[in-house]
Amino acid sequence: MRPAHRPSVVAIGNFDGLHRGHRAILQQLSDCAGSAKTTLVTFEPTPREYFDAASAPPRLNRLSETVAMLSEGQLVDQLLCLRFDAVLASTSPDDFVRRVVVDGLGCRTVIVGEDFRYGAERAGDVRSLTQAGERGGFDVDVARTVVDDGERVSSTRVRESLAAGELRQANRLLGQRYRVTGRVQAGQQAGRTIGFPTANLRLRRKAALRHGVYAVRVTTGNAVAVPGVANYGTRPTVSGQGALLEVHCLEGVHDLYGDRLWVEFVDFIRPERRFDGLPALKQQIERDVADAWQRLEN
Repeated sequence: MRPAHRPSVVAIGNFDGLHRGHRAILQQLSDCAGSAKTTLVTFEPTPREYFDAASAPPRLNRLSETVAMLSEGQLVDQLLCLRFDAVLASTSPDDFVRRVVVDGLGCRTVIVGEDFRYGAERAGDVRSLTQAGERGGFDVDVARTVVDDGERVSSTRVRESLAAGELRQANRLLGQRYRVTGRVQAGQQAGRTIGFPTANLRLRRKAALRHGVYAVRVTTGNAVAVPGVANYGTRPTVSGQGALLEVHCLEGVHDLYGDRLWVEFVDFIRPERRFDGLPALKQQIERDVADAWQRLEN
């Protein structure tokens, strides 16, 4: 890191989804910053993905989406993304603090969750970090807990809500609508043949979303938000291959191939299911569109 990156106040974690708990940490960071740079330290891939990718939970957002949301909201001065590899995984807690926190960032304050672990074999914890701070000249604060309906707000709770189709609850935990981004690609064009052309986005990750139909708002390259209805799933009626997000804009958008879209999920309408041919699918989509309009207007 260069001198311009120091001194800093630092929050360390995965920050998947930027939910209300994460935003409280970033506010806490800003509150103690003074003239120091507010700095978020995160990892790519996540430690869980590095050690056991098969069992790692689906991400709420890709790193690029998180970076875009941080920048959009001007939530932090700088982001340090550390590649989590064999070298970092074997770094001792003391070396991690010295190289990253003290020498790298000239840290004045570190904010972490109460269950924070770091260093080889996850040997470091809040207590050892506090002791390192006493030696290295920085303070350690534990992140404030944000509670919703009697339980701590967490990425796990958001994932569980999305997987159950409880979108309004997920959005409440996030403090904003759940959203993803992707570039529109060519599809089977089955929707076009029945009067409902779609913009197709392959999310390139294991998604937390329940397969089904959603009322959405879509932001295009010209930053105009338009209402839409979307299906996330495998498209069983047309023998689709792999999970795809298909978005039908309800007004005013054409020729989106190659464009990058942000899709905000407003409400869950119904689970995905197979229909007996395109005419039956068309009738259901007509009902879905009417349902989406009603949910978007409320």
